[in-house]
Amino acid sequence: MQHKTQLTLSFLLSQVLLLACAEDLECTPGFQQKVFYIEQPFEFTEDQPILNLVFDDCKGNNRLNFEVSNPDFKVEHDGSLVALKNVSEAGRALFVHARSEHAEDMAEILIVGANEKHGALKEIFKIEGNLGIPRQKRAILATPILIPENQRSPFPRSVGKVIRSEGTEGAKFRLSGKGVDQDPKGIFRINEISGDVSVTRSLDREAIANYELEVEVTDLSGKVIDGPVRLDISVIDQNDNRPMFKEGPYVGHVMEGSPTGTTVMRMTAFDADDASTDNALLRYNILKQTPTKPSPNMFYIDPEKGDIVTVVSPVLLDRETMETPKYELVIEAKDMGGHDVGLTGTATATIVIDDKNDHPPEFTKKEFQATVKEGVTGVIVNLTVGDRDDPATGAWRAVYTIINGNPGQSFEIHTNPQTNEGMLSVVKPLDYEISAFHTLLIKVENEDPLIPDIAYGPSSTATVQITVEDVNEGPVFHPNPMTVTKQENIPIGSVVLTVNATDPDTLQHQTIRYSVYKDPASWLEINPTNGTVATTAILDRESPHVQNNIYTALFLAIDSGNPPATGTGTLHITLEDVNDNIPSLYPTLAKVCDDAKDLRVVVLGASDKDLHPNTDPFKFELSKQSGPEKLWRINKLNNTHAQVVLLQNLKKANYNIPISVTDSGKPPLTNNTELKLQVCSCKKSRMDCSASDALHISMTLILLSLFSLFCL
Repeated sequence: MQHKTQLTLSFLLSQVLLLACAEDLECTPGFQQKVFYIEQPFEFTEDQPILNLVFDDCKGNNRLNFEVSNPDFKVEHDGSLVALKNVSEAGRALFVHARSEHAEDMAEILIVGANEKHGALKEIFKIEGNLGIPRQKRAILATPILIPENQRSPFPRSVGKVIRSEGTEGAKFRLSGKGVDQDPKGIFRINEISGDVSVTRSLDREAIANYELEVEVTDLSGKVIDGPVRLDISVIDQNDNRPMFKEGPYVGHVMEGSPTGTTVMRMTAFDADDASTDNALLRYNILKQTPTKPSPNMFYIDPEKGDIVTVVSPVLLDRETMETPKYELVIEAKDMGGHDVGLTGTATATIVIDDKNDHPPEFTKKEFQATVKEGVTGVIVNLTVGDRDDPATGAWRAVYTIINGNPGQSFEIHTNPQTNEGMLSVVKPLDYEISAFHTLLIKVENEDPLIPDIAYGPSSTATVQITVEDVNEGPVFHPNPMTVTKQENIPIGSVVLTVNATDPDTLQHQTIRYSVYKDPASWLEINPTNGTVATTAILDRESPHVQNNIYTALFLAIDSGNPPATGTGTLHITLEDVNDNIPSLYPTLAKVCDDAKDLRVVVLGASDKDLHPNTDPFKFELSKQSGPEKLWRINKLNNTHAQVVLLQNLKKANYNIPISVTDSGKPPLTNNTELKLQVCSCKKSRMDCSASDALHISMTLILLSLFSLFCL
């Protein structure tokens, strides 16, 4: 509005200057007065003259046409401004466009209050400091030009005139600036002789609203002799842009039961026309509501602000009684203050009625029944509830709690997220012999709290009667696993232990029979009646069926039920070692060259399958050698190894050296064995061990060896 006021003052000042400085002009085409002030009445009355506008095209005003920016007004052929109907609100400004075959001009009518109009002309003529206007003639008079946008052809068309009060022979007008010789170029022209300003094409105020040009006067050589003088051209807005909703999609939420007048959302449209005119003065309206129940007018939109509010009572705004909790409103925005001549734009507003927890969950029945077999776990019954709230919210989702009847924590209850049912499960197997019936008290609540006026009632609790069915359970061994320690090699038929199994079905009075289930080495048997386990073979700790000195067997206890039930018991026998394995010697073959300098033939090692102390230290000995000369000896290196050494080089042949090795058990065990020694010929790094010569074994050694074997 401040810009408009400044522009108006500029117009009026220009007219004053025109009257002061161009007295020599007989006729100036256009409006005799460019700016008018009208004091705002209570109402503009239909067909009553408001003011008179004098237009002269200096050619008789033939075929004169007037156009008014506000469609509620018109200008008669004689220049009288009248209202087409009773108008109480006309806006702040009207623009009147007059046009004939010879001239075209624009006048502005400002509608102001009494206090605004007072002193306006006085301010224009006030001369104080820099704001004063010197009373002197100007050589160039360039009054501001107003051009409506979207003018129709033909083009170019005259829009104004620049006047030079002092004539100079051969002087020319020159126009420059944005819209002339600057982009966008070529929009405006000036007749260099007459000073007529013309526009070459239709203008768009939304693209450029104002042009600031400069007018100069040059001589024939192009030298500036006057100016430059500023020429302002303003594009007058026309209602050529529809309102547009740019911020969609528009979705609003309102809680059910909200008070009448609750604001849901705001709809805002944009109009590219001049915001200071009615062309962009928007009014909002609801064209359509879907669905139309429970009321066709559920909502109201503030015509000026665009705020959508509820207009029905909180009782009707009940999500659970609606066809759908979602409403679609077709919103219209109309410019020109909502008058029929205004342009419109529409958008759809979606309003969702949000749920609040105003309905507690309720069991579909007061008592549920369930049957479960003893010893079984898992879901035994689904508890059903009803809730009228929104299934997508915590106001619907159920939370179940067992509040009584579960002291042993044998039951748990969880919510099925799809059906909202309570899934009651057995998590610890039930025992029929302890209790054949269970009664649980269960309550159901929502994830979200209820609203203050609503409370959980008796229907939010239910009982579950659970019947436990008796099952023929298998006998149970005590203890399980069973452990016992025995020496290996105990006599066949020795009693290992007597197993003990009992039947949990104490009310059925059943008998129990025993049998062997797994006996990897077939060493055991069990009395089917009393459960006594005895050996059927020698127990051997060194057997591959023994792991870490423990032999494992499985036994069955079978009751007399129908069908019979079976229990399994595990027996671990820890076997103690006895000295029942002779030591072994390695290696049993050695080779040496007949001319060897190192007569240490071989290192012998001994091992024993038994455990300490029935193994090392080992005792290594040579049987007595025959003949006057001793050919070898054996030296102990440590508890498990000894070395055989030749006392002299021997001829090429095969020799058997009798050696005995004895463990440390009580009683000790001895192993008599022979070390085969091959004496070979070695030439050029090749060893020839063929036994072509006679075997050098004395009869004495053979007899000694046989004697030792028989002594075992």
